[in-house]
Amino acid sequence: MDSDNKQKYHEREKRLLDAIALKEPDRVPVVPLFAFFNCYYSGISPREAYSNPEKALEAWRRTIYDFEPDATYSVNFTIYAMDNVLSELDFLAMKWPGHGVSDDQSFQFVEREYMREDEYEELFANPSEFYLRKLLPRLAGNLRGLAKLPPLVTATLGYVWPAVLPAFTDPDVQIALQTLLDVSKKQMEWVRTYSSFAQELIEAGFPSIKEQTVLAPYDLVADNLRGTTGAAIDLLTQPEKLKRAVDQLGPFMSALGVNGARTKKNPRVFIPLHKGTDNFMSLRHFKEFYWPGLQRLIIDLVEGGCNPYLLIEGIYNKRLDIIKDVPPGTCIYHFEGTDIFEAKKKLGDTVCIMGNLPNSLLVTGTVEQVKEHTKKLIDVCGAGGGYIMSSSALIDQARLENVTAWLETSREYGRYR
Repeated sequence: MDSDNKQKYHEREKRLLDAIALKEPDRVPVVPLFAFFNCYYSGISPREAYSNPEKALEAWRRTIYDFEPDATYSVNFTIYAMDNVLSELDFLAMKWPGHGVSDDQSFQFVEREYMREDEYEELFANPSEFYLRKLLPRLAGNLRGLAKLPPLVTATLGYVWPAVLPAFTDPDVQIALQTLLDVSKKQMEWVRTYSSFAQELIEAGFPSIKEQTVLAPYDLVADNLRGTTGAAIDLLTQPEKLKRAVDQLGPFMSALGVNGARTKKNPRVFIPLHKGTDNFMSLRHFKEFYWPGLQRLIIDLVEGGCNPYLLIEGIYNKRLDIIKDVPPGTCIYHFEGTDIFEAKKKLGDTVCIMGNLPNSLLVTGTVEQVKEHTKKLIDVCGAGGGYIMSSSALIDQARLENVTAWLETSREYGRYR
């Protein structure tokens, strides 16, 4: 890193750290969450980005270097450029450009009940066995053979256990194992490519707002195991099993967050919140099922030297008083649809507020409307520090003139000194 870029890096990182610590930096940090906007801005399709890593990273490079944000949005987010991995897995939990959605659109998660309502006890008894022999075969068509593997506990038979080896002659088992071997090598190629690019951005003077991602314990169940509907039903029909699953998965998320942050040398751990919104569960259920696990995760991360970065999707207008109970000056709360001005009023002395310039304004608004709303966010949320300017959500489609006006206004108007 040359001296000029080194200085830029430290200035930008200090801006972030001051805001998180509820201080006034030299100006409001600006962190636009560029996602498929990179593609549209650079003239490639999302499908090209999924299938050609060099094009994907060149689009990312051009966008970052042209707009010069105070932090990038994790190169690890670039789950595009993995078409061959997803295709070879026959991955069933996502649709991506050219595979279920059009070439010029973003990906789409496919939610199902990947764990059935009567399988909680299997999960509790042996989570690793459940994930290997039940969950993975349901997530990827070419891993179906894993369901035919003998139980892992057979290894305890010592010198007798090789008697189960004939099970590996099953064609479905062989396809699954070969698929894992092949895609792991391809995935490692992407990891090396992205890691190199992430280092390039650091050396160019750009910190990352986050690298490691974890999920709220409830969301692990409601997103990836039971689905929104299944988890909602379990709240009423088998609440103790649901609560036990949330409690059991919590420590794993804490360890993953702390260890991942240390390995990636970035203290900000990303936690996208999905199923705790006002529209998905009652306040009573939020207090009982969602918040305890999330609060424990936040505290564990803070005690591990991390800064939890919560992307609070949906609306949390009824939960602001509850989610205030966290260690002050350690967290980022990035709001999507919540009344951010009310959030600043109630949480501004506890957490760093981030967001929420409407993505719709970047797509359909005028330049003057964008400037006006940007200034209002800075006036209210930026008062006294503890604010990071960003969009409501990941940016895909947006008018170039609006993005330019937004970032320029933020830098010029958002100065504290």
